[in-house]
Amino acid sequence: MNRTIRSLLGVTATAGLLALGVPALSAAANASTTSTAGITSATFEGLRQAQPFLFTYTFNGHLKVAGGNFTVNRRVYLAVKFTTGRVAFAKWEIARPHPITPGGAIYVETTIAAPCSGFKNGYARAYDEATKTWSPQLPVEICQRID
Repeated sequence: MNRTIRSLLGVTATAGLLALGVPALSAAANASTTSTAGITSATFEGLRQAQPFLFTYTFNGHLKVAGGNFTVNRRVYLAVKFTTGRVAFAKWEIARPHPITPGGAIYVETTIAAPCSGFKNGYARAYDEATKTWSPQLPVEICQRID
């Protein structure tokens, strides 16, 4: 019966396994590049989470820092620092899914006044606690109100 099914489908058992992405067992298989599941290290590269990123905008008279590609439902530490390293603002936030921002997103309204017409005298950076990954530094203007 197996021979009849194979002839009707026009497939051998080995070809069927290869079509499904399961490697055929042979002595020629290179264990360093192929796992037992047939997944190479190049496949895992595509599964890695993309690098976290930040962007800023003004909201409610304050600097707002947002970003994406963090671990969903995990803690993210956001720090806004002067170029000297002194912290101007810092907060832990939970990354949440967002319809526009990829990965886990954060949207944090800081206590830093904005907009200001100065120069980029500081930077924002975020740390994904789950992946132990820092976002790149994003230059920002840190201004203080005089009122």
